Amino acid sequence: MAISLASLRKKSVLQPPRILIHGVAGVGKSTFAADADRPVFVMTEDGLGKLQVPHFPLATSYAEVAEALDALLNEDHDYGTVIVDSVDWLEPLIWAEACKRNGWQSIETPGFGKGYAEALIIWREYLDKLNALRDRKGMVAIQIAHTDIKRFDSPEHEPYDRYVIKLQTRASALLQEHSDVVLFANYRISVAKSDVGFNKKVTRALGSGARVMHAEERPAFLAKNRYGLPDTLPLAWSEFLAAMPQPE
Repeated sequence: MAISLASLRKKSVLQPPRILIHGVAGVGKSTFAADADRPVFVMTEDGLGKLQVPHFPLATSYAEVAEALDALLNEDHDYGTVIVDSVDWLEPLIWAEACKRNGWQSIETPGFGKGYAEALIIWREYLDKLNALRDRKGMVAIQIAHTDIKRFDSPEHEPYDRYVIKLQTRASALLQEHSDVVLFANYRISVAKSDVGFNKKVTRALGSGARVMHAEERPAFLAKNRYGLPDTLPLAWSEFLAAMPQPE
């Protein structure tokens, strides 16, 4: 198609979101995803627990993950949301695939980070499949990740700890760039100070059990969104859906 000024558009079509959710263990990331519209899980870890949802057999190789995504792309079905649970368990499968393609014993074999750079090629192949499911099948894509705490060396402030996605740094950056929404899920915690005598105070963390998701980045965690979502929402698919802009 020839590009000209006549091809300019004022409005963009609101496509199904690509969501990456990370958070502390047991907070309810899989439950959040399972409540999405007509979900189907691509499993790289056995993390569904008691959830009764359609899912492919547990994948033990990247090829099996790719086959599951290709089946959703090429076969007729009525699923509306594809969920990959989880991407940090997918990562060693991608490393193994990179080793297989290049004849390496481990992802560290080529040295100087070259193995991780080669793995990004496979990550992009995987993300292309998620994009195809969104573009050709109209499916929402949700990727679930565990979280880690790492030291952040800020160029403006003293170093501090923050929650990050539990992936190799370059892979994490790629998945964040690909996603329309990055959510951080955690328990709502308040802090109280109490006097224990002798001019000493003790700080205690208090939790009500309420679970929330953050959609805007803060020094303590990674998050983002392209939809103007509230900073914090209850951890529930219904709350996320209600906050999303609706197609005109």
